[in-house]
Amino acid sequence: MFAKKYRLVPTSEEQASIAVDTGEDAVPEDAAEIVQTNEDDFAKDPFRPFNDLPPERNDILTLRAIIVGILCGTLVNTSNIYLGLKSGWTASANIFASILGFTVLKYCSTHFRNIPLLGRDFGPRENNIVQTTATAAGGMSNVFVSAFPAMYQLGLLDTPQRDFWRISILTALGGYFGFFFATPLRKFFICWVGKELGLIFPSSSATAISIRGMHMAAEGSSSARNKTKALGLAFGFAAILRVLSQYFMGLLWDWHIFTWLFSTGLFRGIDVYLESWGWFIEWSPAFIGTGMLVGLNVSISYLAGSILAWGIIGPLLVANGKAFGSPILDDGPWSGLTSYTSLSSEYTTLEHPSPRYWLLWPGVSCMIAVSLTDLLCQWRIFWFSGKALFKALSDAYNIVRNPARWRDNSRPVGKLKRKQSDVEDSASDDEMVQLWMWLPGLIVVLILTCIVMGSYFEMPVKETLLALFLAFFFSFLAIQATGATDITPLTAASKASQIILGAVTKSEHWTLERSQRMNLLGGAFASVGANQAVDLVGDFRVGYLLRTSPKLQWLAQGIGTLVAVFLAPGVYVLFSNAYPCIHDVNTENCPFHVPSVGAWRAVAVAVTEPNFTIPSSSKYFSIGFAIIGVVMVLIRRFLLVGNREWIRNYYPNMMVLSLAFIIDTTVVGTAMVIGAIIATLWASRSSRSFDDYGYGVAAGFMAGEGIGGVINAIIQMLGFSGDVYGTGLLCPASKC
Repeated sequence: MFAKKYRLVPTSEEQASIAVDTGEDAVPEDAAEIVQTNEDDFAKDPFRPFNDLPPERNDILTLRAIIVGILCGTLVNTSNIYLGLKSGWTASANIFASILGFTVLKYCSTHFRNIPLLGRDFGPRENNIVQTTATAAGGMSNVFVSAFPAMYQLGLLDTPQRDFWRISILTALGGYFGFFFATPLRKFFICWVGKELGLIFPSSSATAISIRGMHMAAEGSSSARNKTKALGLAFGFAAILRVLSQYFMGLLWDWHIFTWLFSTGLFRGIDVYLESWGWFIEWSPAFIGTGMLVGLNVSISYLAGSILAWGIIGPLLVANGKAFGSPILDDGPWSGLTSYTSLSSEYTTLEHPSPRYWLLWPGVSCMIAVSLTDLLCQWRIFWFSGKALFKALSDAYNIVRNPARWRDNSRPVGKLKRKQSDVEDSASDDEMVQLWMWLPGLIVVLILTCIVMGSYFEMPVKETLLALFLAFFFSFLAIQATGATDITPLTAASKASQIILGAVTKSEHWTLERSQRMNLLGGAFASVGANQAVDLVGDFRVGYLLRTSPKLQWLAQGIGTLVAVFLAPGVYVLFSNAYPCIHDVNTENCPFHVPSVGAWRAVAVAVTEPNFTIPSSSKYFSIGFAIIGVVMVLIRRFLLVGNREWIRNYYPNMMVLSLAFIIDTTVVGTAMVIGAIIATLWASRSSRSFDDYGYGVAAGFMAGEGIGGVINAIIQMLGFSGDVYGTGLLCPASKC
């Protein structure tokens, strides 16, 4: 019933936010032939663990691997919160941690051979432990760029600094719920139904191949050194540029080309108009790096959405009196400079909306519709996996009734009769995560969640249990969708949870404030749980291919999760203290556009407000735009197949296109297109050079700008920022 055609990396329109390294390294000729042969074998059977790995010690859960993984995860977590607040994009720690982990531990094993804990042999499985720890430590940032800021914008919580322990505890409960819940699903998704449903987890498989490729060439690891050199140089350049640019914004960061034309006296009037709509170039290494990874299709879709929203629809709305701008300057040379991005109370009414407020609803509606449609298109996978799960639970129930039949408590359920489509596990029984390790933890988390949500957030047990069920249900669906398409439908999961919780809370006749708080908390819990569950099962897929012990991976994931529980809230508090405008819906000059926050807040308000104020023109356009998005998804899914599948490379990505409606700036799309063009030209001229250096440059750009953003936040709080000591040279009205 399912086509047995596998590909390592999804097509560009199916990429969530990041591409991954395929492991085609520039290595000595004989080693390159070995790696190519291994990748050919994987293409023939992606459900067979690698059999050509070098020998390695069993005690791979080392202190050095954990420390390096935590450091990598810290960099990625910090970068993700920075990037998420700016654009709604986040990236996995897989590629960054795999490359950096290989370099650091390979250096330690070579130069500190006689030093305990540092100088010992290093292999792909320990590299996998680094990557697993980094993925966990770099995770759970998604709610800090969406649900929590939305709650603060609505005045539902106090301040991030005062609420640090509250949000940390909630993050811990959501994270460890996903952690414990997903543990028994390793066997289910990877061994039992993975082959039948074609769940190859493309990014995870590519990470495993990349790790294996570096270690296959370990004797002459020129490719790994090239990747590391590129990553390090790009990281340093991006961090330094981000810090210095705050003092010379118009020179090093934002190129306001129409301001330059304004100074010449040419096109007077047109240049002010285009500046008002935000058309300039921002040399953001992070978004250039993102464009290098996601490719032309996603990048052009994003830019097309920006042009449609902020170059066509927005100006037409203003011209026809359907939306209104806020004047910035009424006199002087820059008279007529206007802001069209206000979300203040004056510009969020039926009669007087800003273009940003008007465009917000079509963007949110289309994102939800597209995400849910994509999810429903996987109904066959959900149906067959649901039947398999029901069979597994039935057998588990029978075993509980008859304990004498219990033979292997490492399985999430009892021994099942093996089907032909089952995949043989690469791990032995003693390497499995035992039942006693995860089940008590899951029970404790469920109990604590009910207690904490009731005492700290006034959420009744009934609604808490509903939120837990939604987190379980959407985590299950998210794992399947990620395994099949490499897209984690967190948008669909969180928004569907908000809609369901909104319907439930309306019948409770709560105050508006309490209803909105419950709505956002429930959606946040589902989002954190789904994100963590997907990360864990994805890491298990990497370990399955590399024959890493699931038990050791599980412990590494648990340690990394503990770090993320305190790291993500801490970074969020840092940014919110340095840039209070993140929580101010009335601000118009915040360096962070927080697009995901707007979407979460919009849904929470829509499902709880008794008299919701959406302009009728925006409402009808939202419905039509959502229908267009659904139709576009259905065409891609069911018509662009077989001989027509090549058209998908040129087909618009409606999820990304609609995201541009929510982000009130055009610079993200232009920077991504610049990065995608660079990558395309580079790869076309020398694919091996791009494989060696390109992915390292992109990952370094993204992480480097994130760290530079953290340094800027510290400088901002110390009072030495570019706002005080910088220059407005080459900026419109001397202000960037």
